[in-house]
Amino acid sequence: MNFDISNILFLDIETVPQYEDFDEVPENLQQLYANKTEYQRKEKFTAEEFYQRAGIWAEFGKIVCISVGYFVISENKREFRITSFYGEEARLLEDFKQLLENHFNKTKNVLCAHNGKEFDFPYLARRMIINNIKLPQKLNLFGKKPWEIPHLDTLDLWKFGDYKHYTSLKLLTSILGIPSPKDDIDGSQVRDVYYKENNINRIVTYCEKDTVATAQLILRFNQLPILGDDEIVSVPK
Repeated sequence: MNFDISNILFLDIETVPQYEDFDEVPENLQQLYANKTEYQRKEKFTAEEFYQRAGIWAEFGKIVCISVGYFVISENKREFRITSFYGEEARLLEDFKQLLENHFNKTKNVLCAHNGKEFDFPYLARRMIINNIKLPQKLNLFGKKPWEIPHLDTLDLWKFGDYKHYTSLKLLTSILGIPSPKDDIDGSQVRDVYYKENNINRIVTYCEKDTVATAQLILRFNQLPILGDDEIVSVPK
């Protein structure tokens, strides 16, 4: 695997259900959610009991944080600069779009996430359309051939063509000797941290650690030294 890491924008998103509780969901959407999740729920859970997982579907969830990171490399120094967009969803999506269009709009630029092709990239595009935001070029896949799509997925790379295989970010970083990003919360806890603790900063920290971990995977895949703490720089948005 050979990538010019300076052309990659690494990212991770955190999502939650659009409403804190199922009884707040408009009645027509309650039934649509029940229909959407019927296969996953089977007869084990009611739609209301299953609502805590609504954040995984763009139709019933929303994005509360997008963390991005990129390499800046000079002759004597390597930095991984990271920043996050969080708060009101339409605003953070607009800010992320502006970053793409102003700084990562060249043909050589690609987006990279773990399980990004199945989750992050389509979720971002769907939520932009729902929020009436025109898709940036890097997320607009209409009419593009597979080799023209500017997306990298570290899970996809690790599969090596085995489409039945799933490996979590936590497992992959562990077996490759990368410091684990899952040292505080995990994805199943984001909803409660957001709605019950009202602690967006904790979610931002978690999201940024996943972004760093994804960059570390690309370094390991290319047999490059992983990042030290002194090489990771937080940049205000």
